[in-house]
Amino acid sequence: MSALNGFFRQINNGGYAYFLSFFAGAGLVFAYAPFSLWFVSLPCLLIWFKQLSNRPSKQALYHGFSFGLGWFATGISWVHVSIAQFGGMPLIVSIILMVLLSAYLALFPALAAWLSARLAGNKVNLYYLPFIWLFTEYLRSRLLTGFPWLSLGYSQIDGPLASLAPLVGEVGISFVLLFLIVAIFALLQKRQVLSNVSIIIASLVVIYMAGLFSSITTTGETVKVALVQGNIKQELRWDEQQEQNIINTYIDTTAELYSDHDVIIWPEAAIPRLEPLAQDYLQFIDQQAFSQESALITGLINYDPDSRQFFNRLVVLGKKFNGDSAGDYYYRNSNHYDKHHLLPIGEFVPFADVLRPIAPLFNLPMSSFSRGDYIQKNLVANNLNIAPLICFEIAFAEQLAANFTDQTNVILTVSNDAWFGDSHGPHQHLEIARMRALEFGRPMLRATNNGLTAIIDHNGKITADIPQFQQAVLTSEISLVSGSTIYNLYTLHLNKLLMLLFAGVVAYQKCLKKP
Repeated sequence: MSALNGFFRQINNGGYAYFLSFFAGAGLVFAYAPFSLWFVSLPCLLIWFKQLSNRPSKQALYHGFSFGLGWFATGISWVHVSIAQFGGMPLIVSIILMVLLSAYLALFPALAAWLSARLAGNKVNLYYLPFIWLFTEYLRSRLLTGFPWLSLGYSQIDGPLASLAPLVGEVGISFVLLFLIVAIFALLQKRQVLSNVSIIIASLVVIYMAGLFSSITTTGETVKVALVQGNIKQELRWDEQQEQNIINTYIDTTAELYSDHDVIIWPEAAIPRLEPLAQDYLQFIDQQAFSQESALITGLINYDPDSRQFFNRLVVLGKKFNGDSAGDYYYRNSNHYDKHHLLPIGEFVPFADVLRPIAPLFNLPMSSFSRGDYIQKNLVANNLNIAPLICFEIAFAEQLAANFTDQTNVILTVSNDAWFGDSHGPHQHLEIARMRALEFGRPMLRATNNGLTAIIDHNGKITADIPQFQQAVLTSEISLVSGSTIYNLYTLHLNKLLMLLFAGVVAYQKCLKKP
């Protein structure tokens, strides 16, 4: 037994401890989709806290980085698929680039761990960590346009903490999860037993009570929708010889849907032709949909000849309002949405003059977009007010909030996840969409090129979906709701308030310690 205890002491105190932090982070991948084992976050974080507890700042930095490297190396391993298959890079190079991205993202938990030690007198105080985590995750969602993928709260969408989403959002869930596990860890260490038991009990009561309360009510109205999954292979999407076949695929698939559906959705850039050059098709679809009192929303690429800019766009065709005398689509009409939050490399290339000559990765088709406005009007389709987001934008709750109004009936997100093949990336993408639906209390329509196409209710539950990698149509009747969540009304910026409160407390404590 003494030999065994000595072995564990050697692991805990030697360089092996960093491997434990790495594997604790790597294990978190199972808490997210497609595995969705939300409870895995508990042992993973407990193991990391064991390695982190009372460490000096330098060791805390390394443990934070090790944890983050494991967390992101497994969680975003799907990134190398797009780099290798569509970026023209050798497999080994794509893996190296994926590891470098993971290392960059690992800097944020490393910073959180380091600050938890520095602000507490050079020894990690785990009670500081949830507050500092809010700060470092805020940085991660902003720096270099932001990459808030795999935030801890998303892992809880199928767990009991999901009941907190309409109150404090995904960011609030991350905070509560960390604080709750810190209390559990301290209790297992038999430290401050009474206060930690109180924290745990209070948290469980709040979680339970949150599940009983809802400010969202059904209106009794329903809408019939159809989401068309074209399943166009990525390598064919911008092939000029395939352009007509792709357009015909969508038109033919949709022809029989107008008569008994209120709204039909095509995915991101479904029409592989610039909007000014696709007017014949768009006006044909506009009239066809309107004649059967239906509306169609499609993704396409707009090129503005005046500004010489490209935009990743959604347009509405067919019926917009009751009383329309005809389908009123025309080029540059206002009933459209231009993507604001662009994906680096995929949709714009920083330092393009330097990077584009280096490798095909920096010369992907349609990688020179301009940003749409941050705040845009809801799309109006067959009397529905729809708050749209394109692809990666679904990860930014504040952007959705900026475009969400009292009149918003439905949230729409369209995407083309063919870039990521048969990986867990598309599943995580759908998981994020589910969280947005729950936070804002609205049904979510998710139309994709090759899956995962799904309909999500206002409780964040998938009510209908279709398999990946199939040409198919998802049809369903969605129930409309009314009301606003507390998160959208009052607590969207709670993380910033908690950060300021924590900074004030720490500053006050340091002032008291001064002679």
